[in-house]
Amino acid sequence: MPSVYDTLCEWARKTTTSFADLRFMPSQRDDLDNVGDGLIYRLKHWPELPSASRTADVLRALSVMSNRPVNRQWILSNSKLRAQDVDRLLARLVAQDAVDVIDGSKFPAASAR
Repeated sequence: MPSVYDTLCEWARKTTTSFADLRFMPSQRDDLDNVGDGLIYRLKHWPELPSASRTADVLRALSVMSNRPVNRQWILSNSKLRAQDVDRLLARLVAQDAVDVIDGSKFPAASAR
C-alpha cells in the first residue's frame, strides 16, 4: 500500500503542468477543433457568466484555469463542452479580460518521456 507521501507525489505529478506540456498535442478530432491550440489561458479573475453558462462543465474548467494554465484542446478533451461552447467561453473570458493569454508556440516542445 502506497504511503500518503507517495500518493501526494503521484497526484502532484498528474496535476501539475508546464507551458511546454500545453503545446499542441495531436488529436483525433477534425482540424476545425484544433484552431487556437497554440494559445494557453490562465484565469485572472472570476468572470461574469450568464445563468445559462453556469454549468458544471464550465465551472469545472474555470476552476482548473484558476489554478493552472490550460489550452483549448485540454478543455475540449476534459469536459463535455462542444467546440463552439469552448470558443464562446474563451471569447467571453478574453472580452472581460478575465484570462491571461499566452502564446505556447514561444516555448520549446516537451521532451519525450
